[in-house]
Amino acid sequence: MTGDRMIAAIRLPSISVSFILCALSFCELDLQTCTTMENILISGNPTATDMLFQAVDERSLASIGEEAEFLSSLTDREFCLTAVVVDDWFCDLSPWKAPAAFGNNSFGDGADRTLLYIKGLCTDTCKRYYLAGYSLSGLFALWAAYQTDIFKGVAGASPSMWFPGFNTYMKEHDIRCDSVYLSLGDREKKTKNKIMATVDDCIRNAYDLLKSNGTDCFFEYNRGNHFTDVDKRCARAFAWLLNGSC
Repeated sequence: MTGDRMIAAIRLPSISVSFILCALSFCELDLQTCTTMENILISGNPTATDMLFQAVDERSLASIGEEAEFLSSLTDREFCLTAVVVDDWFCDLSPWKAPAAFGNNSFGDGADRTLLYIKGLCTDTCKRYYLAGYSLSGLFALWAAYQTDIFKGVAGASPSMWFPGFNTYMKEHDIRCDSVYLSLGDREKKTKNKIMATVDDCIRNAYDLLKSNGTDCFFEYNRGNHFTDVDKRCARAFAWLLNGSC
């Protein structure tokens, strides 16, 4: 089965978030050759029922095609993957302000605005919507599930669970999605950064909390540190959400 290609780039005013949507049809289970446009590369089926969203920075765009191709090998479900490109990673994905955990980049409070625009792309009630992300984007996906019930499932691949106050926030609020996927590199806690070294305890606590509250939650370790196989880790996250949904 083949279909029309759709490529669109939208830069929204008065906010530091850009949305880049590029969907490319499937031929059976094999992705067609990906199309590039100004370093933007995304694959998927624009007519699919399952709509996947992932917040990324511009550096991550180069691996989105590989992620979608790997995802297609893990699921029989057709999907449309939408990349949401943020200009300020530390501001646009942070739920509240916090001091820098490394370097000089403190965290802002732009997650509300980012989520607002993603929700604006989720208006078709015949579709199923999923949100996943990596690192701080993974934390954003999990946080978003506490703000809205629009997502059937969310996933955090190596999410920044060490983010100040987030575990407490989870204890004090109810999650609003059906399913949650979490993963972490098995070497991520082995860092000299005292804040980031708590990530293993934080994600285990989050998993235990979600399970105790009856959420369909899955957690797994991946081999390697925080920067290993990012595209494959994200693909596995989406695959778990898709394969468990109907």
